[in-house]
Amino acid sequence: MKFIYATYNQYYNSIDVTTFDNMLLRIDCNKAENGLRTTPNSQCALNALAIDEPMEYARLVLDGEMQAWINAEDSLEVW
Repeated sequence: MKFIYATYNQYYNSIDVTTFDNMLLRIDCNKAENGLRTTPNSQCALNALAIDEPMEYARLVLDGEMQAWINAEDSLEVW
């Protein structure tokens, strides 16, 4: 499936993705993040990713790489 663009929908807390097939795919952020192990730092980064880079957020969710991305964010934490 090839995407044209993605936007964050603040009313539904979702990522709305439009495809070349003129289909709308809605990713519910609450359901996508359910069960992920986050820290306050990675949760903040995840929220910023959904708002600022919704296409990347959608790619991570659909490819099943969200936890790996979160783990990488947490490893960057400086104490």
